[in-house]
Amino acid sequence: MPVDAKTKYKAKKIKIVFFDIDDTLRVKKTGYIPESIKAVFKGLKEKGILTGIATGRGYYGVVEEILDLEPDYFVTINGTYVINRKGEEIYNQPLAREVTEAFVAWCKEIGIAWGFAGKDKPVVSERSELIDDAIVPIYGICDVEPDFHLTNDVYQMWTFAENNGDLKLPEELAAHVRLVPWHEHSSDVVATGISKASGVGHVLEHENLTPVNAMMFGDGPNDKEIFDYVGLKIAMGNATPELKAKADYVTGTVEEDGIFNALEELGLVEKELHFPQLDLDTVEGPVATIKTNHGDLVIKLFPDHAPLAVTNFVNLAKSGYYDGVIFHRIIKDFMIQGGDPTGTGMGGESSFGGSFQDEFSEELYNLRGALSMANAGPDTNGSQFFIVQAPEIPYAKKELERGGWPAPIAEAYAENGGTPHLDRRHTVFGHLVDEASYKVLDEIANVEVGTQDKPLEEVVIETIEVTD
Repeated sequence: MPVDAKTKYKAKKIKIVFFDIDDTLRVKKTGYIPESIKAVFKGLKEKGILTGIATGRGYYGVVEEILDLEPDYFVTINGTYVINRKGEEIYNQPLAREVTEAFVAWCKEIGIAWGFAGKDKPVVSERSELIDDAIVPIYGICDVEPDFHLTNDVYQMWTFAENNGDLKLPEELAAHVRLVPWHEHSSDVVATGISKASGVGHVLEHENLTPVNAMMFGDGPNDKEIFDYVGLKIAMGNATPELKAKADYVTGTVEEDGIFNALEELGLVEKELHFPQLDLDTVEGPVATIKTNHGDLVIKLFPDHAPLAVTNFVNLAKSGYYDGVIFHRIIKDFMIQGGDPTGTGMGGESSFGGSFQDEFSEELYNLRGALSMANAGPDTNGSQFFIVQAPEIPYAKKELERGGWPAPIAEAYAENGGTPHLDRRHTVFGHLVDEASYKVLDEIANVEVGTQDKPLEEVVIETIEVTD
């Protein structure tokens, strides 16, 4: 869904973006991290926006792929231990010894297992299938040290129980810590008054920022406090209903590139575009050879960008539909047009029957050599196509850039020619691949024409061969 104006206004104030890890940056069960996450961190850095991880995990539980993104801050163990990317401590607040001792005593009394998040490692009170099911996807196999709290600082504790959802802390413990469920059989046991939100607060204070300058991406219960705190909150498509209700915007899931898409909508990152027409050698796709009575026009097709147009063209070509058809309209320094079996410019239909819709890509343009669909208005594509021959344009590169064309495309137009005024009006679906084809194109463009720009001597498509 589109981002509303209020949310876009909030985005203009953002100076730092925080991310939860599990099922936000990364799918917890599979470890999958979309490739777009690299573009997210790179794009935010280029815009001077800081990044932070805000997680229930300890720093030792942050996977290598996320460390490689070089976040500026790590709010770890639900806000109790905060460092910058140099490892310098911003905040360090372990639990009091009497609290950890009372917690262990309670666990023993009700007969459940427990665990501790230390500064440098996590430990559990015992090994069991129930504990491993919860903790191994996060930290791997943990050491068994039931008395860890007696000789080490503890920042957070865990309960492990079959009936975890029914657990309730006794009053004396509830005055100091609270339960935050995160797994069917486990809850974080976190100090009262401390959360990922308070940890983020220490980062903002360190950077002289305020909550309105912060954005958070999250999905679960331990993101509730931070959603109440920051200026802009984005829930993942897989987030809990409670978190979605608090969000300014609900994006897609991890697998759907939810983070990148939300930030792009908000104008905080830009999609990394690749222009196949500027690097044809690296493009995979079918090649069509239009054999004419003036020579061959060899064209690389772009099925990933214009699947309908390519499928239509290939189907018609392989069926022999274009065999013997003429280029019925030729305008020197503009384009050559064909594909109408009636030779009038008024006929032809698609391989689907009738016409089909336009396919406009941010990565394809009507540069000199482009193969595009001819039409009679929006979404009226049939069998007719044209090849752009214009060797020059009446605009300067800077004019095109100011008009919104990407710099590499503006440069290609300025150097080689084309018809930028046809962009977003005609579907580009292929491009000439070699100099020999351009020579044939120019030769055809220079033939003598009569009324309605029809050649006096027919320029014939003998056949079109397609190799996959």
